[in-house]
Amino acid sequence: MYNTPTEVDMDQRNNLGALMFDDTSTADVVLHLQQEESSVQMEQDISEYSGKDVSRSAGGEGRAVYVHAQILAQCRYFDALLSDRWLERGTDTTGHEENGKPKLIRINLCVGAGRLLGSYLETLHLLYSKDFVGTIRDVETALNILPIAAELLYDDCISACVKFLEAVPWTKEEEQQIVQLVTCLQLEESSGLLARLSPVKETAVVDMFNGLVYAATHSHQNGATVKAFVARLLSGHASRDTVRQVLDKAFAHSLKTVKDSVEEYASPNVRGRHDEIEALQRQNLHTAVVNGRHLLWIVERMIELRVAETAVNQWSEQGAFTANLKRAFSDDTWRNIAPGLPALVLRCTCRLASAVAEGSIIAPKQVREKLVKDWLPVLVVSRENSVSATQNKQLHQELEDVLLSIILTLPMAEAQKLLQQCLSFATRNLEDCPHLVNAFNVWFRRASQAPTLENLNTLENLKGLDIHPVNLMNLP
Repeated sequence: MYNTPTEVDMDQRNNLGALMFDDTSTADVVLHLQQEESSVQMEQDISEYSGKDVSRSAGGEGRAVYVHAQILAQCRYFDALLSDRWLERGTDTTGHEENGKPKLIRINLCVGAGRLLGSYLETLHLLYSKDFVGTIRDVETALNILPIAAELLYDDCISACVKFLEAVPWTKEEEQQIVQLVTCLQLEESSGLLARLSPVKETAVVDMFNGLVYAATHSHQNGATVKAFVARLLSGHASRDTVRQVLDKAFAHSLKTVKDSVEEYASPNVRGRHDEIEALQRQNLHTAVVNGRHLLWIVERMIELRVAETAVNQWSEQGAFTANLKRAFSDDTWRNIAPGLPALVLRCTCRLASAVAEGSIIAPKQVREKLVKDWLPVLVVSRENSVSATQNKQLHQELEDVLLSIILTLPMAEAQKLLQQCLSFATRNLEDCPHLVNAFNVWFRRASQAPTLENLNTLENLKGLDIHPVNLMNLP
């Protein structure tokens, strides 16, 4: 609540002279603020006004405020409202009647629904004090004053509120209020607020995630921490389509880099001294290992978030890549340069194949068959290398088990061919390769019951015939 004119500090007077807010001695307009709907009324004679809160007699709370027309003119609303009626006051420039009694204009102003009477008073007081910095000190105050300033077309106050809101942090609740307010008011001054709330492009979220994934896998020194943070952001994002799009792009980029590096190593297209070629091969293997780590992290995120369908399809179409890997792993050079490369590509294979074998990724028959055909030879070559076999024994056994499981999901003829290629999994002690024994036993069991299953084909052929089930026993 504001002080009476006799208590107002002289510093609050504006540049128009001695005019003060709510000063009955100099006011030429009385604003009646009321919280019930009312049409704006103007009366030139206020001789019957007793100075009390008139709105209470009308059944609502309110407040009468004494103000000055020349101050109100700062609001385009009041300036337009008073302009014509102001001329009707006559030619007396003193603004008084012949008997010296002040002539007041009375305006009934309805307080908008959900708005505070105190906020109207603060806004009107700002017309006099101009103390926007001292009055607008928090987001709540700015949100309370801004719609009133917009209603009265008080441009200076609108600008001050918007500038304050642009410059300070918001809570989630405040942001929602600002969005609603800016949408409702459609202020020209709100471009700064809209820039803070609206992305420049529709792809802004995807672009941000692309940058985060690249930073996590390539350019940040604190890699493990950043990877964990980015993984959490990805898992918490509401749109699976966005996550899939981002990870598919990152997967394709890393896979291409690894493939190109291995191809350059396996089939170098350069001429020069031996040491130059060896240096280039070292560089290619190093690039393959670094990006192989990135690729493995991306694959794990895709499987974790169940968006690895595209990755499985692409991984099953890598005949050229796996051929280059076989040539690289058959060479002795990589063992000293990049001994970890086989484990990286086999872990990627194992993660994707495991998701297929577990059913978390539903892959069609062609994809499952190609996945085994392309990557089984790489596993075999890795097992045959003594260094890799020793270092990656557990990984080899895990991938063997997964590939055998996928083979058993294929038709009998394809499974027969692929199982014969898995004989290298065998050991002298059958107890050391139970997964291989089990796979062959399953295939033989199915093959042994094939004559019995011929009855299923007979029933299948009868589906299109008009034969009652009761008569099936009478068929030859």
